[in-house]
Amino acid sequence: MATADPFEVRMRFSGQLQHLNASTTSAQKAAQYALKYKDMSEDLHSCILEQLEKTSMNTRANIMYFLEHLLENASKERHNDYVRMMQRDIIRVVDAVCPEDGSGAANVKVVRKVLHSLTSKCILLEQTVTEIEGCLKERDTSADLGFSSPANGDNTTRPRNGNGPTSSNRPDKRQIEQRIEEDRERHKRMRENMWAVPQSFEEEAAKLFEETSDLGEDDRILGAEEWEAFKEEMEAAKCRHLQGKGPTLSSAALNGASSH
Repeated sequence: MATADPFEVRMRFSGQLQHLNASTTSAQKAAQYALKYKDMSEDLHSCILEQLEKTSMNTRANIMYFLEHLLENASKERHNDYVRMMQRDIIRVVDAVCPEDGSGAANVKVVRKVLHSLTSKCILLEQTVTEIEGCLKERDTSADLGFSSPANGDNTTRPRNGNGPTSSNRPDKRQIEQRIEEDRERHKRMRENMWAVPQSFEEEAAKLFEETSDLGEDDRILGAEEWEAFKEEMEAAKCRHLQGKGPTLSSAALNGASSH
């Protein structure tokens, strides 16, 4: 089997990152490509950082969502190189998606969502995300800061408090429309996932089986104790039943004896 050309792999991967959109399919496809060439993980990781620092803010948001898919799949398949390198460079990633100049204010919610998701999956440390959250609060000046037109036709808008986007950083009309459409698509998919139900009993049973923890020694001990308590309760109930019948039988016997 011929070895893939590293330059070609890198170029194709860069193209996939540049053309990511709001669909899960595009993110999963790029993630699968990166895992397919996991032996080049260091080179592909540097490719991710490069694209994050030179593409539009919309594309950076899409790459952030892609990272969630990549790291989740890499963690499940025990490809820890991607996870380790992203843990090391997560600050650099956040700085690229939400720059300090405020041009990525619209991406703050995206970064928060992905970071909290990765924390819940034990891919990022909670302490690290807490520290990043402190920086995000300063950059979350206004969600529409980078997507609003200059007031009164002034194209030389100054950064707010020295920390807002300049006119050169503002997205054009096409980028704004694209972002609105992609956000709408994500919200629609999120609602669909919330209301999704298994199509059959087998699927629901499989889902419950996956979510149920394995039976451990503690469970066996608890079960044995509950069984013993149940038997004692049944025995006590049986005794009470016989005790209730006792006086009745004795009275009948006594009455019979007295009649004789």
